Amino acid sequence: MPKRRIFGNRQPNASSTNGSETDEKNRDLGFGTSISAKNRRLINQDGSFNIRRVGQRIQDIHPFQFLVTISWWEFALCVLVAYLLFNTVFAFLYLMAGVEQLSGGEDLITWLDRFMYAFFFSVQTFTTVGYGTVSPVGLSVNIIAAFEAMTGLLGFAVATGVLMGRFSQPSAKIGFSDQILIAPYTHAEEGAINSLQFRIVNRRINQLIDLEVMVVMRYYNKVNGKEKQDFRQLNLERDKVKLFPLTWTIVHPITQDSPLHGCTSEELAYKHTEFLITLKGYDETFAQHVHARMSYRYDEMIWGAKFVKVFHEMEEGPIELQVDKVSLCEKAELNAY
Repeated sequence: MPKRRIFGNRQPNASSTNGSETDEKNRDLGFGTSISAKNRRLINQDGSFNIRRVGQRIQDIHPFQFLVTISWWEFALCVLVAYLLFNTVFAFLYLMAGVEQLSGGEDLITWLDRFMYAFFFSVQTFTTVGYGTVSPVGLSVNIIAAFEAMTGLLGFAVATGVLMGRFSQPSAKIGFSDQILIAPYTHAEEGAINSLQFRIVNRRINQLIDLEVMVVMRYYNKVNGKEKQDFRQLNLERDKVKLFPLTWTIVHPITQDSPLHGCTSEELAYKHTEFLITLKGYDETFAQHVHARMSYRYDEMIWGAKFVKVFHEMEEGPIELQVDKVSLCEKAELNAY
């Protein structure tokens, strides 16, 4: 087997200063170096970290943060469960106090009928609807109903605040190309070389400005007989744009200083290489910064391809951007090293 090169040992030329010192100081990224699950990506394609937390205590969970960050179907399920649970608890309290203290409840015979009668009275009280068909007539039931009405008002106030927090939470909907490409590229100093490329587009109609991107290559090296993961921040053709109205193809020129120079697909697979991408931009709608994350693995690379333009200039009217074709590419001849 041919000797494998160690990416982290390649030293940049003295003329290469863009990110080299920062790269040495910030090689970890917070993932550490001792993770040994090579086939497991660090960042999922939806931007979440591929990490499951265990051993948390109840007091570690912040209710508002939990309800704002879970998915919409999980949030709807939590609201439904809480709604049914509260009304069930108060229905049992009415049963304990005596359902005959509710107008019309004295004629009910079966336990199920009495429970359903108390449950729907609880719903009317909890939501402060009060149709008027059922009313409390006893002291104990009136006390329970008064307490439930207060609980209902507070509960709906909290639910409204959480719902508003979910709707007003700023987030970026960045569309990433399905694959990352090794494409031909013309460098200002080195001429015809190759490059690492992927493309992004804003899938929403909001305006993002001051967009910044960072690409870090994660791979495995054998150090003192043990395999450890390492990180190298890749120098980009452009890592910032002021405006983001169309697509943006992020390019890493594979120069002699690049850790990808001379690499083959087999070598990247042997090192279980993953490219970690972080994006930060300013959303004019929310007047806040938004973030997006993505990663590509070595088996999600296309060698010898280039992206196809997905916006068209019409004779009249605005430029037409085909957002759903951000991954469209075609074959291209790579340059020889």
